[in-house]
Amino acid sequence: MRELLDFSPAELADFFASIGEPKYRARQVFEWAWQHLIWDFSRMTNLPEFLRERLAEEFAIGTATPGATLMDAEEGTEKLLLKLPDGAAIETVLMREGARRTVCISTQAGCPVGCTFCATGKSGFHRDLSAGEIALQVLFFARKLKAEGERVTHVVLMGMGEPLLNYKATLKAIRNLNHPWGLNLGARRFTVSTVGIVPGILRLAREGIQFNLAISLHAPYDDLRAELVPLARKYTIRQVITATEEYVAATKRRITYEYVLLYGVNDGIAEARALAKLLRGCLAHVNLIPFNPAPGLPYRRPPLSRVEAFKRELLKRGIDATVRYSRGVRIQAGCGQLRAAHLDAMSR
Repeated sequence: MRELLDFSPAELADFFASIGEPKYRARQVFEWAWQHLIWDFSRMTNLPEFLRERLAEEFAIGTATPGATLMDAEEGTEKLLLKLPDGAAIETVLMREGARRTVCISTQAGCPVGCTFCATGKSGFHRDLSAGEIALQVLFFARKLKAEGERVTHVVLMGMGEPLLNYKATLKAIRNLNHPWGLNLGARRFTVSTVGIVPGILRLAREGIQFNLAISLHAPYDDLRAELVPLARKYTIRQVITATEEYVAATKRRITYEYVLLYGVNDGIAEARALAKLLRGCLAHVNLIPFNPAPGLPYRRPPLSRVEAFKRELLKRGIDATVRYSRGVRIQAGCGQLRAAHLDAMSR
């Protein structure tokens, strides 16, 4: 049985044409599933009964099963574990902040990048997600928010996995969420985070879509970055920045550079100065993220004084920077922590 959410509007139109139905059925079904969030074909009342039965025989919608849920009521952060039919598990997080309702989603089950400060990397890589499995994470929370009279406002692809290593499925999921028949989220409401897959950045620049692009940098030196982000050995920092400049030229969008501060590793004044030198003249913003502790990871969170000193050094040298404290620390919302606990329980 096929997952309906894996289909684009054009692919649905082709399906209906293949069974002798008018192509406008594609819009009807797509709107039911993506806009109205109705996943029961019998409730799609503008379709003839025989067609609803045919669709129910051939398709499923939303085949993931919700697992553990953790919520920090004070912060408004909610983390959900989704179990996929083949046994893979993925994480997604809803963050409430003011009027913003942001969903942080995964693009792979596990992650092949192997960042040494990330719980996802420790639990290994399982497989790429399909476009439907990526989008499904947003739709699960969209259904919940709809029941509360609210809606998803932003989507960040900063969960498990490297989006640009699962390029086609990632882009298809975003296009479906962006589509007027779907959630109709504007392109600027999406942020794609990558460790710096240069061919993927250049490919994304050619798409002509104004997504926000975030680069997980974490170090101003190639040797240190290779220690922290093993996959980064494939591309130098200079190659990554050159690729992002092409993205800026094509989209006119500012690049966000994410920098996890690890006490005594990459959080010194020398590193701040080197980072400022790298980004001088770039249309860039630096998000400084004090390390979110997780069991088994060999790093410490720097004290506030070091965080602020690093930020001041960047600002003094003309680099726009803010400190982003991780949300959901009390509910283990750091990437991979809930999945790691699930995998540990499964292995017992």
